[in-house]
Amino acid sequence: MKKGFTLLELLIVIGILAILAAVVVVVLNPAQLLAQARDSQRVSDLASLNSALNLYMSDVTPLSYGVDTTCYASAAISLATCQARHSTKTLPAGGVTNVARVVNGTGWMPVDFTGISSGSPLPTLPADPTNDTASLFYSYSTKTASSTFELNAVFESTKYKPMMLNSKDGGNKDNVYETGTQPGLDI
Repeated sequence: MKKGFTLLELLIVIGILAILAAVVVVVLNPAQLLAQARDSQRVSDLASLNSALNLYMSDVTPLSYGVDTTCYASAAISLATCQARHSTKTLPAGGVTNVARVVNGTGWMPVDFTGISSGSPLPTLPADPTNDTASLFYSYSTKTASSTFELNAVFESTKYKPMMLNSKDGGNKDNVYETGTQPGLDI
């Protein structure tokens, strides 16, 4: 008698493996895991920017880190798109096109972090992991008279989206994660 597997046994094993693979894909949802990883990076980046801006304001000057009524973004977007995120009331001419990541004040965020006495806490300005022009970009606006600023991002994953609610981040937009010295900054 020969030993081996019959065609039926092989088909049953292949079927079971296919079902297990499908269950693993559905349960783990790789797309959602990747979105969560990008959202985690967004939280980390905004925390780093927030700390760097606070250090800049305490060490250099609280009044020279941006222009009121202007929105700065890490992606080349329209100014109206950026300002809609920040609830700004004035729309200066031009668009947000400077997406350089340098920290000397000529990058997408017009803050010269190299002016800090201990040097720049950031090697480069962070950019959103996808940095697209629709909604996934970082943005910054300031109100120099009150020495306040706001940093924004939008999350993708269902795990992080609740953090964008006003009750969670203190801002004024439910679909945007707002942080800074005054989340919900209204210029």
